[in-house]
Amino acid sequence: MPRKVSVAGGRLKYVQEISVGSHVLQADEPSDAGGDDAGPNPYELLLSALGACTSITVQVYARSKQWPLEGLHVSLSYAKVHAEDCANCDTEVRTIDRIEVEISLRGNLSEDQRRRLMQIADKCPIHRTLTSKIEILTRRAGSAQG
Repeated sequence: MPRKVSVAGGRLKYVQEISVGSHVLQADEPSDAGGDDAGPNPYELLLSALGACTSITVQVYARSKQWPLEGLHVSLSYAKVHAEDCANCDTEVRTIDRIEVEISLRGNLSEDQRRRLMQIADKCPIHRTLTSKIEILTRRAGSAQG
């Protein structure tokens, strides 16, 4: 079960202190957006979560099959694109969020193994979360409702 995440901000412009268990991270906005670039921006953190989950999922699957995966590299990018540029979109919205994931697999893998690992990559829990309907409930701390 994931640990609770806590985010505190307000002391230094847009710098946010993120606490996850005993781990502390920082997030910020880049200089050109008014931040100090003291850490990844929120979209970069989102991509990091997807990339890490994808990599772990592929590694776990390859190990369970005892396939010779020696390593992998996951590269991700995010952009808003015009809906007209999206062949698989069924939306009235003019722009959509697009995440592109590129995976490099290292090891003496057959073409069938490589193909299967690419299918498994899209089954990581974060990928499934991002492609499903998500409900986010925001409330003021200390209150039972909004």
